[in-house]
Amino acid sequence: MIHLRSSLVLVVLLLCGCDQSDPLADLQQYMQEVRAKPKGKIEPLPTFSAYESFSYTASSLRSPFQTVAEEEVTPRKTVNRSIVPDDKRPKSFLEGFNIDDFVMVGTLSNQQTQYALLRGAGGVHPVQKGDYIGRNYGRVVDIQNDRLEVIEIVPDGEGAWAERPQVLLLRQRP
Repeated sequence: MIHLRSSLVLVVLLLCGCDQSDPLADLQQYMQEVRAKPKGKIEPLPTFSAYESFSYTASSLRSPFQTVAEEEVTPRKTVNRSIVPDDKRPKSFLEGFNIDDFVMVGTLSNQQTQYALLRGAGGVHPVQKGDYIGRNYGRVVDIQNDRLEVIEIVPDGEGAWAERPQVLLLRQRP
């Protein structure tokens, strides 16, 4: 009985394997659909400009990769030691922020004083000539209707200080 059942299962499996349908029919149908679609147009290759050669004319000069003897180095200019920041004065609130964080948005004036209005540091702040702003000891030196001029004191890289002018322009409304 077991032998008969196993023979019957084997015969059914063999008959299933003899299916007459084409196994690649769906693939052939897809290929026909793709071939039936309109062909695309290939854009032409871009044109490139001709290569321009460069002739090196500094071959007679000293190579930048050679070490320089101390005699050849030009002496540096004298350092101005009179420029120093005043660390003894109390710092204002606006000196805790970078000057690039501020935007000039307007001016106010009365008979005695002109103020520039700066947006930044959480609000709009009025500053007048002589006030300090920014982390580099920036002192307001001039206020015009369209700009604010500041002189900062920054390290010059040689152990001294140098003055650097900064201008904040009035931001125009779009």
